[in-house]
Amino acid sequence: MNKQVLKLALPSILANITIPLVGIVDTAIVGHLADATAIGGIAIGTMLFDLLYWNFGFLRVSTSGMTAQAFGRGDTCECRKILSQSLTIAGLATIAIWTIQWVFVTAVLACVPCSEEVSDFARQYFFVRIWAAPATLALMAIKGWFIGMQDTVSPMVSDIVVNGVNMVASYVLAVYSPLGILGVAYGTVIAQFMGLIVSVAILMRRYRIRPHIQHLVRFYGWNKELFRLNTQLFVRSLCFIVIYVGFTALASQYGDTELAISSIIMKLYMFFSYFVDGFAYAGEALVGRFIGENHQQKLRHAWKVLLVWSIGVGGLFTLIYAFLGHQCFALMTSDVTVLDGINPYVPWLVTMPLISAMAFLLDGVFVGATQGREIRNAMLWAVVGFVVAYAGLHTVIGIQALYLAYFVHLLARAVYLGCKVENILQI
Repeated sequence: MNKQVLKLALPSILANITIPLVGIVDTAIVGHLADATAIGGIAIGTMLFDLLYWNFGFLRVSTSGMTAQAFGRGDTCECRKILSQSLTIAGLATIAIWTIQWVFVTAVLACVPCSEEVSDFARQYFFVRIWAAPATLALMAIKGWFIGMQDTVSPMVSDIVVNGVNMVASYVLAVYSPLGILGVAYGTVIAQFMGLIVSVAILMRRYRIRPHIQHLVRFYGWNKELFRLNTQLFVRSLCFIVIYVGFTALASQYGDTELAISSIIMKLYMFFSYFVDGFAYAGEALVGRFIGENHQQKLRHAWKVLLVWSIGVGGLFTLIYAFLGHQCFALMTSDVTVLDGINPYVPWLVTMPLISAMAFLLDGVFVGATQGREIRNAMLWAVVGFVVAYAGLHTVIGIQALYLAYFVHLLARAVYLGCKVENILQI
Protein backbone atom coordinates (compact mmCIF):
# COMPACT_ATOMS: atom_id res chain seq x y z
CA MET A 1 0.00 0.00 0.00
CA ASN A 2 2.92 2.34 0.66
CA LYS A 3 3.93 1.94 -2.97
CA GLN A 4 0.41 2.77 -4.19
CA VAL A 5 0.18 5.81 -1.93
CA LEU A 6 3.57 7.18 -2.97
CA LYS A 7 2.89 6.49 -6.64
CA LEU A 8 -0.11 8.82 -6.39
CA ALA A 9 1.18 11.26 -3.78
CA LEU A 10 4.64 12.11 -5.11
CA PRO A 11 3.53 13.33 -8.55
CA SER A 12 0.69 15.20 -6.82
CA ILE A 13 3.17 16.90 -4.50
CA LEU A 14 5.32 18.01 -7.41
CA ALA A 15 2.20 19.23 -9.22
CA ASN A 16 0.73 20.95 -6.17
CA ILE A 17 3.92 22.86 -5.48
CA THR A 18 3.41 24.67 -8.76
CA ILE A 19 -0.01 25.98 -7.70
CA PRO A 20 1.16 28.31 -4.91
CA LEU A 21 4.35 29.03 -6.87
CA VAL A 22 2.23 30.97 -9.38
CA GLY A 23 1.39 33.45 -6.62
CA ILE A 24 4.78 33.12 -4.90
CA VAL A 25 6.66 34.00 -8.09
CA ASP A 26 4.47 37.07 -8.61
CA THR A 27 5.00 38.14 -5.00
CA ALA A 28 8.76 37.49 -5.09
CA ILE A 29 9.28 39.42 -8.35
CA VAL A 30 7.28 42.38 -7.07
CA GLY A 31 8.90 42.09 -3.63
CA HIS A 32 12.36 42.54 -5.11
CA LEU A 33 11.44 45.15 -7.72
CA ALA A 34 9.01 47.27 -5.71
CA ASP A 35 7.90 48.05 -2.15
CA ALA A 36 5.31 46.88 0.39
CA THR A 37 2.55 48.69 -1.51
CA ALA A 38 3.06 46.53 -4.58
CA ILE A 39 3.23 43.36 -2.46
CA GLY A 40 -0.04 44.39 -0.84
CA GLY A 41 -1.54 45.00 -4.28
CA ILE A 42 -0.61 41.46 -5.32
CA ALA A 43 -2.18 40.14 -2.10
CA ILE A 44 -5.45 41.99 -2.73
CA GLY A 45 -5.43 41.00 -6.40
CA THR A 46 -4.87 37.36 -5.48
CA MET A 47 -7.67 37.64 -2.93
CA LEU A 48 -10.04 38.78 -5.68
CA PHE A 49 -9.30 35.62 -7.66
CA ASP A 50 -9.63 33.48 -4.57
CA LEU A 51 -13.05 35.01 -4.07
CA LEU A 52 -14.01 34.08 -7.63
CA TYR A 53 -12.31 30.75 -8.21
CA TRP A 54 -12.90 29.17 -4.82
CA ASN A 55 -16.60 29.35 -5.59
CA PHE A 56 -15.85 26.83 -8.31
CA GLY A 57 -13.43 24.66 -6.36
CA PHE A 58 -16.07 21.93 -6.45
CA LEU A 59 -15.15 21.39 -10.10
CA ARG A 60 -11.97 19.59 -9.08
CA VAL A 61 -13.24 18.06 -5.86
CA SER A 62 -16.48 16.54 -7.08
CA THR A 63 -14.95 15.40 -10.36
CA SER A 64 -12.18 13.59 -8.49
CA GLY A 65 -14.41 11.71 -6.04
CA MET A 66 -17.08 10.73 -8.53
CA THR A 67 -14.55 9.65 -11.16
CA ALA A 68 -12.58 7.57 -8.63
CA GLN A 69 -15.68 5.62 -7.65
CA ALA A 70 -16.68 5.09 -11.28
CA PHE A 71 -13.12 3.93 -11.97
CA GLY A 72 -13.38 1.46 -9.07
CA ARG A 73 -16.58 0.06 -10.59
CA GLY A 74 -14.89 -0.20 -13.99
CA ASP A 75 -17.46 2.17 -15.57
CA THR A 76 -15.43 3.91 -18.30
CA CYS A 77 -18.49 5.50 -19.89
CA GLU A 78 -19.46 7.17 -16.62
CA CYS A 79 -15.91 8.46 -16.16
CA ARG A 80 -16.03 10.23 -19.50
CA LYS A 81 -19.50 11.56 -18.83
CA ILE A 82 -18.38 13.14 -15.55
CA LEU A 83 -15.53 14.91 -17.39
CA SER A 84 -17.94 16.18 -20.04
CA GLN A 85 -20.33 17.63 -17.52
CA SER A 86 -17.58 19.19 -15.39
CA LEU A 87 -16.06 20.93 -18.41
CA THR A 88 -19.48 22.21 -19.41
CA ILE A 89 -19.90 23.75 -15.96
CA ALA A 90 -16.43 25.29 -16.26
CA GLY A 91 -17.43 26.93 -19.55
CA LEU A 92 -20.65 28.34 -18.13
CA ALA A 93 -18.77 29.60 -15.08
CA THR A 94 -16.31 31.44 -17.31
CA ILE A 95 -19.13 33.29 -19.06
CA ALA A 96 -20.62 34.27 -15.70
CA ILE A 97 -17.26 35.53 -14.39
CA TRP A 98 -16.54 37.64 -17.45
CA THR A 99 -20.04 39.11 -17.29
CA ILE A 100 -19.77 40.33 -13.70
CA GLN A 101 -16.05 41.16 -13.59
CA TRP A 102 -16.27 44.97 -13.42
CA VAL A 103 -19.11 45.04 -10.88
CA PHE A 104 -17.35 42.36 -8.84
CA VAL A 105 -13.97 44.03 -8.53
CA THR A 106 -15.51 47.44 -7.85
CA ALA A 107 -17.76 46.09 -5.10
CA VAL A 108 -15.05 44.05 -3.38
CA LEU A 109 -12.44 46.81 -3.41
CA ALA A 110 -15.02 49.19 -1.98
CA CYS A 111 -15.37 46.85 1.00
CA VAL A 112 -11.67 46.15 1.56
CA PRO A 113 -9.83 48.82 3.57
CA CYS A 114 -6.48 49.50 1.88
CA SER A 115 -4.53 52.45 0.53
CA GLU A 116 -5.43 53.95 -2.83
CA GLU A 117 -2.10 52.82 -4.28
CA VAL A 118 -2.70 49.19 -3.26
CA SER A 119 -6.27 49.32 -4.63
CA ASP A 120 -5.16 50.72 -8.00
CA PHE A 121 -2.49 48.07 -8.49
CA ALA A 122 -4.89 45.28 -7.45
CA ARG A 123 -7.47 46.51 -9.99
CA GLN A 124 -4.95 46.53 -12.82
CA TYR A 125 -3.68 43.11 -11.85
CA PHE A 126 -7.22 41.71 -11.75
CA PHE A 127 -8.34 42.96 -15.17
CA VAL A 128 -5.33 41.29 -16.80
CA ARG A 129 -5.51 37.91 -15.02
CA ILE A 130 -9.28 37.60 -15.52
CA TRP A 131 -8.61 36.55 -19.13
CA ALA A 132 -7.16 33.29 -17.83
CA ALA A 133 -10.55 32.25 -16.38
CA PRO A 134 -11.46 29.63 -19.03
CA ALA A 135 -8.07 27.94 -18.68
CA THR A 136 -8.07 28.06 -14.88
CA LEU A 137 -11.57 26.59 -14.48
CA ALA A 138 -11.11 23.93 -17.14
CA LEU A 139 -7.85 22.87 -15.49
CA MET A 140 -9.71 22.39 -12.20
CA ALA A 141 -12.10 19.91 -13.81
CA ILE A 142 -9.42 18.09 -15.80
CA LYS A 143 -7.10 17.79 -12.81
CA GLY A 144 -9.89 16.29 -10.71
CA TRP A 145 -10.65 13.81 -13.48
CA PHE A 146 -7.02 12.75 -13.79
CA ILE A 147 -6.80 12.14 -10.03
CA GLY A 148 -10.02 10.11 -10.08
CA MET A 149 -8.54 8.00 -12.86
CA GLN A 150 -5.61 7.18 -10.51
CA ASP A 151 -3.37 9.32 -12.70
CA THR A 152 -1.39 11.98 -10.85
CA VAL A 153 1.43 12.13 -13.41
CA SER A 154 -0.64 13.97 -16.04
CA PRO A 155 -1.62 16.90 -13.77
CA MET A 156 2.00 17.01 -12.60
CA VAL A 157 3.18 17.51 -16.17
CA SER A 158 0.56 20.19 -16.79
CA ASP A 159 1.33 22.08 -13.59
CA ILE A 160 5.08 21.97 -14.12
CA VAL A 161 4.49 23.56 -17.51
CA VAL A 162 2.32 26.22 -15.85
CA ASN A 163 4.97 26.94 -13.24
CA GLY A 164 7.87 27.03 -15.66
CA VAL A 165 6.12 29.29 -18.15
CA ASN A 166 4.86 31.54 -15.34
CA MET A 167 8.33 32.08 -13.88
CA VAL A 168 9.94 32.84 -17.21
CA ALA A 169 7.12 34.92 -18.71
CA SER A 170 6.43 36.92 -15.53
CA TYR A 171 10.09 37.76 -15.01
CA VAL A 172 10.75 38.67 -18.64
CA LEU A 173 7.61 40.79 -18.97
CA ALA A 174 8.11 42.52 -15.59
CA VAL A 175 11.81 43.29 -16.07
CA TYR A 176 12.35 43.63 -19.81
CA SER A 177 9.05 44.87 -21.23
CA PRO A 178 7.21 48.22 -21.03
CA LEU A 179 4.56 46.49 -18.91
CA GLY A 180 6.73 46.82 -15.80
CA ILE A 181 5.47 45.18 -12.59
CA LEU A 182 2.12 44.44 -14.25
CA GLY A 183 3.97 41.96 -16.46
CA VAL A 184 3.57 39.36 -13.71
CA ALA A 185 -0.17 39.26 -14.41
CA TYR A 186 0.34 38.76 -18.15
CA GLY A 187 2.86 36.02 -17.43
CA THR A 188 0.30 34.17 -15.30
CA VAL A 189 -2.32 34.34 -18.07
CA ILE A 190 0.10 32.90 -20.62
CA ALA A 191 1.07 30.14 -18.19
CA GLN A 192 -2.51 29.06 -17.48
CA PHE A 193 -3.35 28.65 -21.17
CA MET A 194 -0.17 26.70 -21.79
CA GLY A 195 -1.21 24.34 -18.98
CA LEU A 196 -4.63 23.87 -20.60
CA ILE A 197 -3.09 23.09 -23.97
CA VAL A 198 -0.89 20.42 -22.41
CA SER A 199 -3.82 18.88 -20.48
CA VAL A 200 -6.03 18.68 -23.57
CA ALA A 201 -3.18 17.08 -25.48
CA ILE A 202 -2.88 14.41 -22.77
CA LEU A 203 -6.63 13.76 -22.84
CA MET A 204 -6.51 13.29 -26.60
CA ARG A 205 -3.38 11.17 -26.75
CA ARG A 206 -3.55 9.00 -23.62
CA TYR A 207 -7.31 8.71 -23.10
CA ARG A 208 -8.42 9.07 -26.74
CA ILE A 209 -10.86 11.83 -25.81
CA ARG A 210 -11.76 14.24 -28.61
CA PRO A 211 -13.10 17.72 -27.76
CA HIS A 212 -16.24 17.49 -29.88
CA ILE A 213 -18.84 20.06 -28.93
CA GLN A 214 -21.58 17.44 -28.56
CA HIS A 215 -19.55 15.81 -25.79
CA LEU A 216 -19.13 19.06 -23.89
CA VAL A 217 -22.85 19.86 -23.78
CA ARG A 218 -24.19 16.36 -23.11
CA PHE A 219 -26.59 17.03 -20.28
CA TYR A 220 -28.82 14.10 -21.17
CA GLY A 221 -28.83 11.65 -18.31
CA TRP A 222 -27.31 14.22 -15.94
CA ASN A 223 -25.71 12.57 -12.92
CA LYS A 224 -27.91 13.59 -10.00
CA GLU A 225 -25.27 12.54 -7.49
CA LEU A 226 -22.76 14.87 -9.15
CA PHE A 227 -25.27 17.73 -8.98
CA ARG A 228 -25.98 17.06 -5.30
CA LEU A 229 -22.29 16.84 -4.45
CA ASN A 230 -21.50 20.04 -6.34
CA THR A 231 -24.21 21.89 -4.42
CA GLN A 232 -22.81 20.80 -1.07
CA LEU A 233 -19.25 21.57 -2.10
CA PHE A 234 -20.30 25.01 -3.32
CA VAL A 235 -21.25 25.83 0.28
CA ARG A 236 -17.82 24.55 1.33
CA SER A 237 -16.24 26.91 -1.19
CA LEU A 238 -18.15 29.85 0.23
CA CYS A 239 -16.83 28.95 3.68
CA PHE A 240 -13.28 28.93 2.37
CA ILE A 241 -13.87 32.39 0.99
CA VAL A 242 -15.03 33.70 4.35
CA ILE A 243 -11.87 32.41 6.00
CA TYR A 244 -9.12 32.91 3.44
CA VAL A 245 -10.38 36.15 1.90
CA GLY A 246 -11.43 37.35 5.33
CA PHE A 247 -7.88 36.76 6.54
CA THR A 248 -6.42 39.05 3.87
CA ALA A 249 -9.15 41.67 4.20
CA LEU A 250 -8.77 41.85 7.99
CA ALA A 251 -4.97 41.97 7.73
CA SER A 252 -5.26 44.98 5.41
CA GLN A 253 -6.81 46.97 8.25
CA TYR A 254 -3.47 46.94 10.07
CA GLY A 255 -1.54 48.74 7.31
CA ASP A 256 0.45 47.90 4.18
CA THR A 257 3.41 46.41 6.05
CA GLU A 258 1.25 44.03 8.10
CA LEU A 259 -0.64 43.11 4.95
CA ALA A 260 2.62 42.30 3.19
CA ILE A 261 3.78 40.16 6.15
CA SER A 262 0.49 38.26 6.33
CA SER A 263 0.58 37.71 2.58
CA ILE A 264 4.04 36.14 2.73
CA ILE A 265 3.11 34.00 5.75
CA MET A 266 0.07 32.71 3.91
CA LYS A 267 2.12 31.95 0.80
CA LEU A 268 4.63 29.96 2.87
CA TYR A 269 1.86 28.17 4.74
CA MET A 270 0.06 27.28 1.52
CA PHE A 271 3.37 26.06 0.10
CA PHE A 272 3.49 23.50 2.92
CA SER A 273 -0.17 22.61 2.57
CA TYR A 274 0.28 21.55 -1.01
CA PHE A 275 2.89 19.00 0.12
CA VAL A 276 0.50 17.35 2.55
CA ASP A 277 -2.31 17.78 0.02
CA GLY A 278 -0.43 15.37 -2.23
CA PHE A 279 -1.38 12.64 0.24
CA ALA A 280 -4.91 14.06 0.43
CA TYR A 281 -5.16 13.66 -3.35
CA ALA A 282 -3.88 10.12 -3.02
CA GLY A 283 -6.64 9.64 -0.44
CA GLU A 284 -9.25 10.93 -2.88
CA ALA A 285 -8.11 8.49 -5.55
CA LEU A 286 -7.66 5.42 -3.35
CA VAL A 287 -10.66 5.89 -1.06
CA GLY A 288 -12.95 6.48 -4.04
CA ARG A 289 -11.50 3.51 -5.90
CA PHE A 290 -11.78 1.08 -2.97
CA ILE A 291 -15.33 2.23 -2.21
CA GLY A 292 -16.18 1.63 -5.88
CA GLU A 293 -14.60 -1.82 -5.60
CA ASN A 294 -16.34 -2.38 -2.23
CA HIS A 295 -13.03 -3.48 -0.68
CA GLN A 296 -13.05 -2.54 3.02
CA GLN A 297 -9.73 -4.11 3.96
CA LYS A 298 -7.80 -2.09 1.37
CA LEU A 299 -9.73 1.02 2.37
CA ARG A 300 -8.68 0.75 6.03
CA HIS A 301 -5.09 -0.06 5.11
CA ALA A 302 -4.93 2.97 2.82
CA TRP A 303 -6.24 5.23 5.61
CA LYS A 304 -3.54 4.07 8.05
CA VAL A 305 -0.71 4.52 5.55
CA LEU A 306 -1.98 7.96 4.48
CA LEU A 307 -2.24 9.05 8.12
CA VAL A 308 1.38 8.16 8.88
CA TRP A 309 2.71 9.95 5.80
CA SER A 310 0.65 13.10 6.40
CA ILE A 311 1.72 13.45 10.03
CA GLY A 312 5.32 12.89 8.96
CA VAL A 313 5.15 15.70 6.41
CA GLY A 314 3.54 18.01 8.96
CA GLY A 315 6.30 17.31 11.46
CA LEU A 316 9.01 17.90 8.86
CA PHE A 317 7.68 21.34 7.95
CA THR A 318 7.33 22.26 11.60
CA LEU A 319 11.09 21.76 11.91
CA ILE A 320 11.84 23.60 8.66
CA TYR A 321 9.86 26.68 9.63
CA ALA A 322 11.23 26.60 13.19
CA PHE A 323 14.86 26.74 12.05
CA LEU A 324 14.62 28.44 8.63
CA GLY A 325 11.56 30.68 8.96
CA HIS A 326 13.49 33.95 8.63
CA GLN A 327 15.41 32.69 5.61
CA CYS A 328 12.13 31.77 3.93
CA PHE A 329 10.91 35.34 4.40
CA ALA A 330 14.13 36.73 2.95
CA LEU A 331 13.53 34.69 -0.22
CA MET A 332 10.18 36.40 -0.66
CA THR A 333 11.14 40.05 -0.19
CA SER A 334 14.07 42.37 0.34
CA ASP A 335 11.93 45.11 1.90
CA VAL A 336 13.64 45.95 5.22
CA THR A 337 10.42 47.11 6.86
CA VAL A 338 8.72 43.81 6.14
CA LEU A 339 11.70 41.70 7.26
CA ASP A 340 12.04 43.66 10.51
CA GLY A 341 8.41 43.02 11.41
CA ILE A 342 8.14 39.25 11.02
CA ASN A 343 9.36 38.02 14.43
CA PRO A 344 5.97 38.09 16.25
CA TYR A 345 4.39 35.93 13.54
CA VAL A 346 6.93 33.16 12.92
CA PRO A 347 5.53 31.01 15.81
CA TRP A 348 2.22 30.69 13.94
CA LEU A 349 4.04 29.45 10.87
CA VAL A 350 5.70 26.81 13.06
CA THR A 351 2.60 25.60 14.93
CA MET A 352 0.16 25.17 12.04
CA PRO A 353 1.62 22.34 9.90
CA LEU A 354 0.76 19.38 12.15
CA ILE A 355 -2.89 20.28 12.75
CA SER A 356 -3.43 21.29 9.14
CA ALA A 357 -1.94 17.98 7.96
CA MET A 358 -4.87 16.20 9.61
CA ALA A 359 -7.42 18.67 8.23
CA PHE A 360 -6.17 18.31 4.66
CA LEU A 361 -5.91 14.52 4.75
CA LEU A 362 -9.41 14.12 6.16
CA ASP A 363 -10.75 16.41 3.43
CA GLY A 364 -9.23 14.07 0.85
CA VAL A 365 -10.71 10.96 2.45
CA PHE A 366 -14.20 12.45 2.56
CA VAL A 367 -13.88 13.72 -1.03
CA GLY A 368 -13.04 10.21 -2.22
CA ALA A 369 -16.07 8.93 -0.34
CA THR A 370 -18.16 11.74 -1.94
CA GLN A 371 -19.46 12.69 1.52
CA GLY A 372 -20.24 16.27 0.58
CA ARG A 373 -22.57 16.80 3.53
CA GLU A 374 -19.87 16.12 6.11
CA ILE A 375 -17.30 18.22 4.24
CA ARG A 376 -19.78 21.09 4.12
CA ASN A 377 -20.63 20.80 7.81
CA ALA A 378 -16.96 20.72 8.81
CA MET A 379 -16.35 23.99 6.98
CA LEU A 380 -19.42 25.60 8.53
CA TRP A 381 -18.02 24.83 11.99
CA ALA A 382 -14.63 26.11 10.84
CA VAL A 383 -16.18 29.45 9.87
CA VAL A 384 -17.90 29.70 13.24
CA GLY A 385 -14.60 29.05 15.00
CA PHE A 386 -12.74 31.60 12.86
CA VAL A 387 -15.29 34.37 13.35
CA VAL A 388 -15.78 33.82 17.09
CA ALA A 389 -12.04 33.66 17.79
CA TYR A 390 -11.24 36.86 15.92
CA ALA A 391 -14.28 38.81 17.07
CA GLY A 392 -13.67 37.88 20.69
CA LEU A 393 -9.94 38.60 20.84
CA HIS A 394 -8.92 41.22 18.26
CA THR A 395 -9.55 44.10 20.68
CA VAL A 396 -7.29 42.36 23.22
CA ILE A 397 -4.34 41.02 21.19
CA GLY A 398 -4.74 42.87 17.88
CA ILE A 399 -3.63 41.18 14.68
CA GLN A 400 -2.46 38.11 16.63
CA ALA A 401 -6.15 37.25 17.00
CA LEU A 402 -6.31 36.84 13.23
CA TYR A 403 -3.64 34.14 13.25
CA LEU A 404 -5.27 32.46 16.24
CA ALA A 405 -8.61 32.44 14.41
CA TYR A 406 -6.98 30.77 11.42
CA PHE A 407 -5.54 28.08 13.70
CA VAL A 408 -8.97 27.52 15.28
CA HIS A 409 -10.55 26.96 11.86
CA LEU A 410 -7.99 24.23 11.08
CA LEU A 411 -8.63 22.59 14.43
CA ALA A 412 -12.40 22.62 13.89
CA ARG A 413 -12.06 20.88 10.51
CA ALA A 414 -9.72 18.22 11.87
CA VAL A 415 -11.81 17.46 14.95
CA TYR A 416 -15.17 17.31 13.15
CA LEU A 417 -14.03 15.06 10.30
CA GLY A 418 -11.86 12.99 12.63
CA CYS A 419 -14.94 12.09 14.63
CA LYS A 420 -16.76 11.01 11.45
CA VAL A 421 -14.03 9.11 9.61
CA GLU A 422 -14.95 5.71 11.07
CA ASN A 423 -18.26 5.93 9.19
CA ILE A 424 -16.30 6.10 5.93
CA LEU A 425 -14.21 3.06 6.79
CA GLN A 426 -17.28 0.88 7.46
CA ILE A 427 -18.43 0.41 3.85
